[in-house]
Amino acid sequence: MEEVRRDPERIRVGPAGWSYKDWAGQVYPKPQPRGFDPLTYLAQYFDAIEINSSFYRIPDSKTTQRWVDRVADHPAFRFTAKLWQGFTHEGTARPEDEAAFRQAMAPLHDVGRLGAVLLQFPYRFHHTPENWAHLRRLADTFREYPLVLEIRHRSWDRPQVYDFLRELGIGFCNIDQPQVSYSIGLTAHVTSPVGYLRLHGRNVATWFAEGADAAARYDYRYPAEELEMLVDVVEVLSRQARETYLITNNHFRGQAALNALELRHRLRRAPVPVPPPLLTAYPELRPVAAPEVNG
Repeated sequence: MEEVRRDPERIRVGPAGWSYKDWAGQVYPKPQPRGFDPLTYLAQYFDAIEINSSFYRIPDSKTTQRWVDRVADHPAFRFTAKLWQGFTHEGTARPEDEAAFRQAMAPLHDVGRLGAVLLQFPYRFHHTPENWAHLRRLADTFREYPLVLEIRHRSWDRPQVYDFLRELGIGFCNIDQPQVSYSIGLTAHVTSPVGYLRLHGRNVATWFAEGADAAARYDYRYPAEELEMLVDVVEVLSRQARETYLITNNHFRGQAALNALELRHRLRRAPVPVPPPLLTAYPELRPVAAPEVNG
């Protein structure tokens, strides 16, 4: 794929999701002022957010239209959305579910706010002829969207898979995750106009631990040396992709917002706006913060 000139405006950075109770007083003000809207609030600090809730339940179009309306003041802002788990984890999707998902995405897609639809598969989704065929079916079903594939098992990390994704026009989601058993490692592949990197943290001890909750799995803060390595990966992606998404999923205690801002600062090579509660919770962010926040 032909390299393109470095342009930080084509790299969008943001967290996965925005509805976390433990973000109150960490990322969001506490108490929250009357009429506070977390999505509108985050759009002041990030230029992308990954919609997690669509994985658990297909939203209705009125809801997704409200999301679009709530970021109207930020024209560069984009959403990415997870495909509903009935297509990727449960095998329960029906034709009416396909129609429902299209209807949900229409308000985002029709106005150019939908950066990607993420086909996220679990670790148990191994490289097999049956799963290969399933990916082709999904690519045919949702061909109108910029699709990105996230797989977690190392069996998929082979050249013919990346060639297959290029043939289908599906982007590859590079992931940083705990290296357990046959987990796929950190890569820097681009197979479509969309580059994508998701950060899950590196909590090896709790990643597959029985009874571990999401807080334990995603309670991870990337230190400076790891952030620098991840910036290098994003730079590689952005030189090959039309636009690149960097999504932080280590959400516990607001660390996804913290690391996303640190990464945004490094990529833009300039101070960035920081939510005041996050600056209070993590005062070491002060050198990163733009003067109007830092003052």
